[in-house]
Amino acid sequence: MNSWGEVAAQVAPLEDVALDIALTGEMQRRHRALRGGHAGRINFYTPTFKAYSTSELTGCGKSAWPAVSITGGDCQLQCDHCKAKILEPMIPARTPDELWRVVNGEIERGARGMLLSGGSNRRNEVEYDAFYPTLRRIKQAFPAFRIALHTALVDRDIALRMEACGIDAAMMDVIGSQDTISQVYHLRRGVADFERSLACLTATTLKVVPHIVIGLHYGKLLGEWNALEIVRRHRPAALVLVVVMPFYAPALRPYATPDPHEVGRLLLDARGALPDIPLLLGCARPAGTVKAQIDAYAVMAGLNGIAHPADGMVELAARLGREVRVTPACCSIALGDEVLALDSTESGIAIDVQHVIERERSRRRPHAALSRIPVVVRA
Repeated sequence: MNSWGEVAAQVAPLEDVALDIALTGEMQRRHRALRGGHAGRINFYTPTFKAYSTSELTGCGKSAWPAVSITGGDCQLQCDHCKAKILEPMIPARTPDELWRVVNGEIERGARGMLLSGGSNRRNEVEYDAFYPTLRRIKQAFPAFRIALHTALVDRDIALRMEACGIDAAMMDVIGSQDTISQVYHLRRGVADFERSLACLTATTLKVVPHIVIGLHYGKLLGEWNALEIVRRHRPAALVLVVVMPFYAPALRPYATPDPHEVGRLLLDARGALPDIPLLLGCARPAGTVKAQIDAYAVMAGLNGIAHPADGMVELAARLGREVRVTPACCSIALGDEVLALDSTESGIAIDVQHVIERERSRRRPHAALSRIPVVVRA
């Protein structure tokens, strides 16, 4: 049997991508021991099999899963990796009446759900209190409309109010380093507050989908393994891993690009810690060779979903014998499957994946045939 490093080298876009042979070897050994319904399946969320342009991503995402902010672009924390800029492209809905109007308008334009977020106060809380009755009204009027709520930090009463208003999923970042909380988030809260919030949310009937931002501490991996252990203790519906993209970091606190091999190690450990929970690599991660390295490790580590994979990942997964599913969609549909904990059969259209793979391979130098590799299309 060929080593997975050798298999990766047979995929044309990965020929010159350096992978850690010891790490890929460990991924290969651990893969044999994986068990459960999520062990072998991988879903790629991709608008095409080749390029992912900004205009392409924006057009799809806004129609299916718009992002709405109850504070517009305002946030009191001003975290170093974000500086509230992530809120600016979101649709503002600063009052409950405005949220009702926004949702009705987006549904008319074909929206299937939304991400509801907002800037935090100085305690890393998004002040949703006035909006809960409107969220209940939205769910009663449009039961099929999915609502994913970025919760920030919560207590038991807030978690219960979120559950009572009928939202579909609660999403929060889990941070495992006190230095990161203090220095990056400028927040006077502790790691225990993040674990307590996750515990309160998972004690409800909500689908809870925490996120771990890899490299959040100025590009270094500092508290990610502790965050992973926190997630393991509380058994959420799914876990999303993203890699920091600090476009708005201040010049005085620059970010380094996270080491892709260290990211790969974390992905492998995440699969080992959560063998029966869906794991998704979200849209955010550095571009270029680093992205190809991270995505290849994600395939080999056994993650269940990759949003906008680097070129060659479909072929790599197929060559490694994984059950490949393709949802031709942009980040909005990946978000939808986060809400549904990656168990939805609603998204995607039937396409001839084998034909697409062969077409892509025909543009490169010939390799061994893929005709016997099982590829499953999500319908």
